[in-house]
Amino acid sequence: MTRKTTVLMILAVLVTVVVGACSKKTPPVARPMPPPAATAVETPPPAPPPPPMPVSEPVPVPPMPVEDTIGSRSLDDLNRDSPLQPLFFELDSSEVSSEGQVVLQANAAVLRKYPAWQVTIEGHCDERGTAEYNLALGERRALAARTYLVSLGIPADKVKTVSYGKEFPFDPGQNDAAWARNRRAHFVITAK
Repeated sequence: MTRKTTVLMILAVLVTVVVGACSKKTPPVARPMPPPAATAVETPPPAPPPPPMPVSEPVPVPPMPVEDTIGSRSLDDLNRDSPLQPLFFELDSSEVSSEGQVVLQANAAVLRKYPAWQVTIEGHCDERGTAEYNLALGERRALAARTYLVSLGIPADKVKTVSYGKEFPFDPGQNDAAWARNRRAHFVITAK
């Protein structure tokens, strides 16, 4: 063999190897699988459950407004059948007792319900004692009632005071029971 033939063979082998190594292999193609044979009738999937029904809640109905028979009355009618109770005092005293505090708390509740009302507290005394002494004592009684109402939150400008001393007795009798009824702070509605 000649040298030339050997070189040609080597070259042919090399070209074959190179061409075989450089060639691209195509990946295998996946073929879809045929569906399985239907042996039974297919059923559709179950339907989702229906949405829940809305809950019907009762509609709240506001209560009927209560007719305010007190606030619509005239001042004369209000004072004749006054919703404000009198405050009674012990002999020669202007101190508000525990029973008197209950009365003033009830009166304050009424005045809070009708904030436009203006009230005059009249200080009264029994007929015993001088006119000057009874006027001063009546003033102290009216001021004691006013001070307590203001401490309960009633505006001070809505409450005025006056003293009548022994001039206008509630009970004209001449005994202890009559005198006890005359020692009072009387509430008069003056504006609404």
